[in-house]
Amino acid sequence: MLRIGMLTSGGDCQALNATMRAIYLSAMNNAKEPTEFYGFQDGYKGLMYSRYTMLHRSDFEDILTRGGTILGTSRVPFKEIDKPDQYGNNKVELMKKTYHELSLDCLFVLGGNGSIKTANRLSQEGLNVISMPKTIDNDLWGTDMTFGFQSAVDIATRAIDEIHTTASSHGRVFIVEIMGHKTGWLPLNAGIAGGADIILLPEIPYKLESIIKTVQRKKTNNRGSFMILAVAEGAISQEDKKLSKKEYQKKLQNYIYPSVSYKLAAEIEEATGKEVRVTIPGHTQRGGMPDAYDRVFASRLGAEGGRMACEGEYGFMVAYKNREIVKVPLSEAAGKLKLVDPNSNIVKEARMLGISFGDE
Repeated sequence: MLRIGMLTSGGDCQALNATMRAIYLSAMNNAKEPTEFYGFQDGYKGLMYSRYTMLHRSDFEDILTRGGTILGTSRVPFKEIDKPDQYGNNKVELMKKTYHELSLDCLFVLGGNGSIKTANRLSQEGLNVISMPKTIDNDLWGTDMTFGFQSAVDIATRAIDEIHTTASSHGRVFIVEIMGHKTGWLPLNAGIAGGADIILLPEIPYKLESIIKTVQRKKTNNRGSFMILAVAEGAISQEDKKLSKKEYQKKLQNYIYPSVSYKLAAEIEEATGKEVRVTIPGHTQRGGMPDAYDRVFASRLGAEGGRMACEGEYGFMVAYKNREIVKVPLSEAAGKLKLVDPNSNIVKEARMLGISFGDE
C-alpha cells in the first residue's frame, strides 16, 4: 500500500487544485500497488493537529479550473517553527507524529518560500517530502516559473488595462500597486503587458526626481496628458535603501500613508500639479480560476510529482528549468529568493521601449 499525504501552505493562489489533481491522477495511473491519498486541512496546522480526510477520485473531479484550495491553507511562519504552539507542544514533533501514525510513504507540500523551508526541515527530520513551487510572486529559487504566477500577471494586467480609459479621459496620473514585497516579477511583467510608463521594483530603488522628470517630460512632449505607474508594494527609494533594516522599519512606523503608492501620489501631485490616483487590485491577484497556461503548467508539475512518489524519489522540489520539468534538491531551493536582476535582458528590453524604472 502506497500512502500519500498532501497539504497546501501559505497564501492561496490559482492552480493549487489543478496541481493536486495532477498529482493524484499521475500517482493512481502509475502506482504498482494500491494507493491512498490523505489531505491535510489548513496547511501545516492540519499536519500538526491530525486534521485530515481521505481523498477519493470524486474529490478531484471538476477542480482543474477552480481557484483557491479544496484543502484550505494557513500560514505557519518558518521563523516560528521551533517555538512551542499555544499548548506548549513542539510543532515539528507534532507533524512527525501525524506522519508516522498514518504510515505515510511521502508528503506533498504545495507552497512558497516559507513553506519550502519547513518542507526541507521535515525532510532533514527523516520524512519523505516532495515540494511543488507555488507563489504568484515567482520568486522561488531553482525554478524558472511557479504556478499561480501567470494567472496573477493576467489579473494585474487587466487592472492596468482598465485604468487606461479613465486615466486618459481625465488626464490623470494613475498608480496601480501590484503585489510584490521583496521581488518584482509580477509588477515587471504586468507593467510591460499593460503598457505602463513607469515600473517600480524592490530590486531597483527609485529616485523621486527621476519619476518627476518622466511625468513632466511626457506632458511637455504632448504624448498624452495621462500616465500609468505599475508600482510593487515593496518598491523603495534610493534614500530609504541606504537605511538599515531597523531604521527603515522605524521610518515605516511613522508613515502617514497606507503604502508607498500613496506617498508617491502625494509627492508627484505636489511637484507637478497633476492629479494622481491610486488603484490597488490587492488579493484579486490571487483569486479566480487559473488561466490556460497555469492549468497546463500545474498538470505537468503534478504529473512528474506523482511519478516521483511512485518511484520513491523524495527530498526534491519539482521545478521548471529551460522549458523542462526537473527536480531540485529541497536543501538547495530552501531559503533562497529569486530576485529580478536589474541588468537582466527583460529589464534592458523594457528600457528600450521607453519604460522608466525611476532610477535614472
